[in-house]
Amino acid sequence: MTPSLAGQRQAPGPSRARATVLNLLDRSGLRGAARVCRRTLRQAGRQALRHDQALVASYLAHADSPRLHIGCGPHLLPGWLNSDFDPASRTVLRLDATRHFPLPSSTFDAVFSEHMIEHVPFAGGAAMLAEAFRVLKPGGRIRITTPDLAFLLALYGPTPTPLQQAYLHWASSTFVRGAPAGDPVFVINNYVRDWGHQFIYDDRTLRFALEGAGFTQLERRLLNDSSDPALRGLENTDRMPEGFLQLESITFEAVKPMAAPQ
Repeated sequence: MTPSLAGQRQAPGPSRARATVLNLLDRSGLRGAARVCRRTLRQAGRQALRHDQALVASYLAHADSPRLHIGCGPHLLPGWLNSDFDPASRTVLRLDATRHFPLPSSTFDAVFSEHMIEHVPFAGGAAMLAEAFRVLKPGGRIRITTPDLAFLLALYGPTPTPLQQAYLHWASSTFVRGAPAGDPVFVINNYVRDWGHQFIYDDRTLRFALEGAGFTQLERRLLNDSSDPALRGLENTDRMPEGFLQLESITFEAVKPMAAPQ
């Protein structure tokens, strides 16, 4: 995970932040200002909602094969409905992936998310997978890429591979100021705490989460590789030195069964 995806980290919800601001205004005796602030925020919220509704309607009206990209950050995929918690563009849907998606059920052929689910607690990730299951058509496919806990544990092994050694030196010098060069203890501690990481999955836990959401036909894949042409070449490997994103990542594809409840 790199700082380029820092915009995907989870932030306090807008309702909580709004309540905090308004409570401060009330306690300061600025009730008139608080009323104006409430009215302005309600108007802004309605405008944002209308924009997002129009964005979704336009996308679905023109997409031959609707596909949802969750937590896109700056990496926008052509032909996909790109979404993010904090959109950097008005072409991106504002989406809190841990809550109900403002999207119709059984609509999308594919859902993709890269290095996003680790930014929310496990329960939030389960909610995201359940919503992805709901909006997929029966037979639709999900592809999830996320950091792999096994990769972190392997960094602490007694005989790191040349790729692991290169990664350790890069990560310690880039992200952990003052750390001994290549020290896995510093790299591992930083990794599980930095960039807003909340929960790091392994093979077993990601399988458990996907199956818990109702997905079947789970298949582990390499980055940018898929039996489905629509799911090839999606991961943003250029954001890290060659080989490092694959070293970090675990990727699963899974299917919503044809007989899944609607």
